[in-house]
Amino acid sequence: MTRHEKALEILHTGTIIPATPLALDENRQFDEEGQRLLMQYYLHCGVGGIATAVHSTQFAIRDPEIGLYEPVLRVVAEEIDAFEKETGKVIVKVAGVCGEAEQACREAELTKKYGYDAVLLSPGGLAHLTEEELLERTRAVAKVMPVIGFYLQTAVGGRLFTPGYWEKLCEIDNVAAIKCAPFNRYQTLDAVRAAATSARRDEITLYTGNDDNIVADLLANYRFSVDGTVYEKGFDGGLLGHWSVWTKKAVELFETVREAKKNGVVPPELLTVAAAVTDANSALFDARNNFAGCIAGLHEVLRRQGLMKTIYCLDPEETLSPGQAEDITRIGREYPELCDDDFIAENIAAWKAKIRK
Repeated sequence: MTRHEKALEILHTGTIIPATPLALDENRQFDEEGQRLLMQYYLHCGVGGIATAVHSTQFAIRDPEIGLYEPVLRVVAEEIDAFEKETGKVIVKVAGVCGEAEQACREAELTKKYGYDAVLLSPGGLAHLTEEELLERTRAVAKVMPVIGFYLQTAVGGRLFTPGYWEKLCEIDNVAAIKCAPFNRYQTLDAVRAAATSARRDEITLYTGNDDNIVADLLANYRFSVDGTVYEKGFDGGLLGHWSVWTKKAVELFETVREAKKNGVVPPELLTVAAAVTDANSALFDARNNFAGCIAGLHEVLRRQGLMKTIYCLDPEETLSPGQAEDITRIGREYPELCDDDFIAENIAAWKAKIRK
């Protein structure tokens, strides 16, 4: 089995995949060493995969005047490759691709160049395309790379899809997974039902991207009865911006949840933890302000832990909302069991020593 085949097997089984932020320095320029430090953190937390060039990495990295799409792909791939060589562990490499079919295919080809295993195909910014045009785009990209379909929430540029869209998407060869991130129970159900009842149901793995409902998504088993046949499916992994912070604790929680689901016994305390994680996400993602500070909130946690120099985003107007920093402090005070500050403090010097200069 090749390395890529092993990675796809891990993706199919289900794993924990943080969606990485973008490290910028005091001059709002790409901080390559900072990006490498973040990768060291995630890799040593025990994640099964890493996603980059996605929403939390900022879609603007593709702008010609910014030109960071390829540099980010390269840096992340280099750190993962070095970790794999050192440990013998395979890490699933996921890259975001955007734009209409021509751009998306071009980006997919670039991810292949750097050894990525699958692409997360964003629907953002394509409201002018019909569902059928988006499906044709998916078919084109799937000829280049394994595709993770993406239900992106409307607050950050996504759109609503009909149930029929997901039914057709699930029939496309080389669609390996679907990330459900509409932050909406009804819309999530549409995608899950389509995957569960598809002829390709055993080839498609569901990943939660619902950062507002992480634990409940991972615990739930969905059951549908169609013409007398019962279909069951659930979320076997997560690809989440939320998991880009306090990642060590997220890995531990993921394993706890997976074991509980496997055993068929869900301890009541897990539902209490589920509520705490949702509360934490409300602060990180700035839910009170319609997610205006969702990326800066992640940066703020990483800055406090010494993993990022600044909370800067590429857009100077994109920053913390009033009161968001205080809310993040509250989360750390009320739910210290969700935070991994001690783990970082104990290991950050060793990670810095590993960084490729």
